[in-house]
Amino acid sequence: MFESLTPAKPDTILSIMQAFREDKRANKIDLSVGVYKTADGATPIVKAVREAEARLYESQDTKTYLGTIGDVGFNAAMTSLVCGPNADGSRLAAAQTPGGSGALRMIADLIRAARPDATIHAPDPTWANHIPLLSSAGLNLETYTYFDAATGAVNFDAMMRDLRLAKAGDVVLLHGCCHNPTGADLDQAQWKAVGALLAERGLFPLVDLAYLGLGSGLEEDAFGVRHLMTVVPEMAVAVSCSKNFAVYRDRVGASIIWAANAGQAQIISGKLGAIARSLWSMPPDHAAAAVRIVLEDEKLRGEWKTELDGMRGRIQTLRKELAAALNRQSNSQGFDFIVRQAGMFSRLPLTEGQAQRLKDQHAVYVVPDGRINIAGLNPENTAAFAKAYAETR
Repeated sequence: MFESLTPAKPDTILSIMQAFREDKRANKIDLSVGVYKTADGATPIVKAVREAEARLYESQDTKTYLGTIGDVGFNAAMTSLVCGPNADGSRLAAAQTPGGSGALRMIADLIRAARPDATIHAPDPTWANHIPLLSSAGLNLETYTYFDAATGAVNFDAMMRDLRLAKAGDVVLLHGCCHNPTGADLDQAQWKAVGALLAERGLFPLVDLAYLGLGSGLEEDAFGVRHLMTVVPEMAVAVSCSKNFAVYRDRVGASIIWAANAGQAQIISGKLGAIARSLWSMPPDHAAAAVRIVLEDEKLRGEWKTELDGMRGRIQTLRKELAAALNRQSNSQGFDFIVRQAGMFSRLPLTEGQAQRLKDQHAVYVVPDGRINIAGLNPENTAAFAKAYAETR
């Protein structure tokens, strides 16, 4: 049966994670894996989620299935969080998914069923798993220019130039905030320009919203999605709760579809359930129930937002400290772009072999393309990282 199989290509980040765990050096620094970390390197359970889990433990009296689209209350709460409480609910269809990755795959299958010849245009660069996730649904993929490595900012003119070449009915993948891997986000004026282009060209937006609240704030980070809903007739959003609720291993996210009208939304809702049945049958419930409890309870929701604000504030402080440390090492202002970026990630210029030298000589673990997780730094290791980076260039 399996004699023709060849070994799978190792996943770069997973391989780095394993090597870091096996490294015995006390001064090691991991800036590879994309999880939020505290100053002591821990990835904590959000206090509001912990309280919600306690309530769930006391009140839950069954473990039976919820249905293919999952926790209806969770779907409603997430839709309100993302789209705003005043969005026309009759045009929205949503389904709970196993993480943001599950949402992306579900939406890709929905697009494939609706328009099998559609092409998805993804930013270059983009999250490493976007391409295999979307192409596994059988969709055509192309890329558009997004990042200017020389400035650390969005290459907006080139982005707009490339998107003007997409044909009507094609799909444009956009990062809602905290662009992974670069940290370079569209500003509100750019979102408006992109929205106008999408509407003019008849393009379908697919927004990946994996870091809501970790960029500039919950309302600010939702701007792109909410603006697009006012200018395009249809769109899709893949949402993850992994980072902002810190429920990584429990795997919960949502597919949200903004339909042209209420009738189409009903059809899409049924189709999402059918797709779920063919992929994972029923989604896992625990984290979705905990997130629902947090969002439906005013006190817990407030506590969660306060803790989320603290996470975001820590990342912003680390950005300033890292930029200052790298500028000192280079005797320049060449790393100021790090402060202007948002979210956990930034992309530093790495020379060939530098990632390997950082690991071998300094016990610093980074992805070879230069993406670093800012949250992996702390006041004690930021200067050490900047020095190691400068010495290995």
